[in-house]
Amino acid sequence: MKRPTLEAVAARAGVSRATVSRVVNGQSTVGPEIRDVVLRAVRELGYVPNSAARSLVTQRTDSIALVVSEPTTRVFSDDPMFSTVIRSASVELEAADKQVVLMLSGSAQSHARVERYIASGHVDGVMLISMHGADPLPAAITRMGVPAVSYGRPAVPVALPYVDNDNVGGAEKAVKHLLERGRRRIATIAGPQDMIGGQDRLTGYRNALRDSDRRSIVAVGDFTRESGAIAMRQLLEDDPQLDAVFIANDLMAIGAMQALRQAGRSVPDDVAIVGFDDIEAARYTDPPLTTVRHPIIEQAAAMVKLLLSLLERGETAADPVILTTELVVRESA
Repeated sequence: MKRPTLEAVAARAGVSRATVSRVVNGQSTVGPEIRDVVLRAVRELGYVPNSAARSLVTQRTDSIALVVSEPTTRVFSDDPMFSTVIRSASVELEAADKQVVLMLSGSAQSHARVERYIASGHVDGVMLISMHGADPLPAAITRMGVPAVSYGRPAVPVALPYVDNDNVGGAEKAVKHLLERGRRRIATIAGPQDMIGGQDRLTGYRNALRDSDRRSIVAVGDFTRESGAIAMRQLLEDDPQLDAVFIANDLMAIGAMQALRQAGRSVPDDVAIVGFDDIEAARYTDPPLTTVRHPIIEQAAAMVKLLLSLLERGETAADPVILTTELVVRESA
């Protein structure tokens, strides 16, 4: 059978081809009665719009680039943040009838490829995830004038809308909880300092200690489980008497707890531990991990909502969206 054409729909509905085109392309210049007649003819004939032709008319591709600035080994690792954000954003975009184009840009070569793809007009908008300080994409996309939203505040000073969670406030809640439990020597394993999340959670730790008589004890990891174990061993060497650690994400906290067990330290009797993110695995550590709930799913959904709003308005600027965090108390602290 031949594929139904725009002309066939027009003949069935008794209207012009131009009227059918306006209805199919979502234009608001057609009255509701005529629109209903056309849509009925579309359903009866099983007409499916030609996406290439439609793009020429609407100047839209209905595709959104989801750009993750990390190497493949990191994105497809045991860190559930990436899969959760990608899945949640994809579900929201699918509900809006948008196609997701997943692009990884963990190298200079891949950055250039992503930039060329976006500049060529293959997507209507861009969502940026896991940006690092030297990442050139936020500035490049801003220059292009393509609507874009960042998952987290960009580390570079660009006018790019973003959705973030209260990293500083969440870290402050974690450390204040440890102070209220009477812990005296509270260290932190900070996240990478070329990422805003790592910087802000370290700031929150220091803010909470500022008004106490405790000193800062800092090691830095890269948000991986292994780096948490390495940083924990470093902290024990630097201060064998520490009795609490705030750790900037749950994966590093899991690695740190393993290092503490290997060193013969009990959690929480010897060392209390508080993480950040509240990933599913936090409930099943031994003991279960006290952590700050980072609303990952809600943040991804808000990112999509903000980008769709920009596309609808034909704009590239918007106020940032900041989501609240919550301390989830379990047995590790």
